[in-house]
Amino acid sequence: MANTNLANAKTAKNDEFYTQYYDIQTEINAYLEYNPNVFRGKTVLLPCDDPEWSNFTKFFAQNFETFGLKKLISTSYAVESKRITDWQPTLFETESPYFDVDKTRTHGKIYVLDHDANANGRIDINDLQWSYLEGDGDFRSDEVKALRDESDIIITNPPFSLFREFVAWIMEANKQFVIIGHQNAVSYKEVFPLIKDNLIWFGVGFKGGATHFISSYQDIATAGNHIEGMIRVSGVVWFTNIDHGRRHEPLPLMTMEDNILYSKHKEIRGKSYIHYENYDAIDVPYTDAIPIDYEGIMGVPKSFLDKYCPEQFEIVGIAEGDSGKALGLKPYPRVLKKLNPSLRDGQLYYIDDEGIPQKPYARILIRKKQ
Repeated sequence: MANTNLANAKTAKNDEFYTQYYDIQTEINAYLEYNPNVFRGKTVLLPCDDPEWSNFTKFFAQNFETFGLKKLISTSYAVESKRITDWQPTLFETESPYFDVDKTRTHGKIYVLDHDANANGRIDINDLQWSYLEGDGDFRSDEVKALRDESDIIITNPPFSLFREFVAWIMEANKQFVIIGHQNAVSYKEVFPLIKDNLIWFGVGFKGGATHFISSYQDIATAGNHIEGMIRVSGVVWFTNIDHGRRHEPLPLMTMEDNILYSKHKEIRGKSYIHYENYDAIDVPYTDAIPIDYEGIMGVPKSFLDKYCPEQFEIVGIAEGDSGKALGLKPYPRVLKKLNPSLRDGQLYYIDDEGIPQKPYARILIRKKQ
């Protein structure tokens, strides 16, 4: 239900999901543990944000001095650009001398923190200064691009419907970043080459591979999604190009022989690994079933990237959609179409025990680092 409603929100372009403070803190702490000075002297930009509600702004503003930030910038979309009809400005805005009854719906906002504005001896959330942007706050505008170019690190939960564009927008400026996206984004032609070339990778991630978001799309904020007033979304991950320690922890794996003898997975235990018919590689349906002593290419689930150690394995490619054609997958014999109408060139397949051609789920192709 949650993922169906997530798709509905994307279709409506109302996919504004607010991240929990705990999830932000857990992720950011991992980068600090690896490099305590990762944010020191840096300008951090939080675009596609809503500073009056966002936990990203609260978290970084409260930790401004602890992290040694130089400057914090947070921008939001205009209300009308988010297609929200039932909306009222907050007291924070209306009681400000900068409040403009005309601009409040059509202009985005910018919040800046870079000095002790209230002269109380520390820099924190109470020193945030705000004003209206000239435009609606779209990250693709020249106005927000200029803020991007000024910053060192970009951190946010961008609209899922614009994820491809947002990644390209960051990479164009060659910035460090930590952003939230869905695991399926791995397959995007704009994203996978960056992962393959070790230019971006998964962050530490959400516990259990899922999290709860506060959503402005009210139809999905129900008690049936486990936490009342929130939406539970599975398959969400952090994408980043900032190093963290878990990324360099090799997977503890068994040999092929031990997997066949002792694996907890019935698809592996007591059986041999399946070999694809149209590509020289074996199918490994679970990350923990990767045989450590296999020297050839292996097809593994996309969730492997959550445990990927670049010193242990290299990524060869991805087989999803028609992407396998570039890897040299052999066309399937047309006679097999009668047995499995879903077969298509560019996708992996194998023959099961009953002689029926089967396609595994999307696979990332890897091999042991030589």
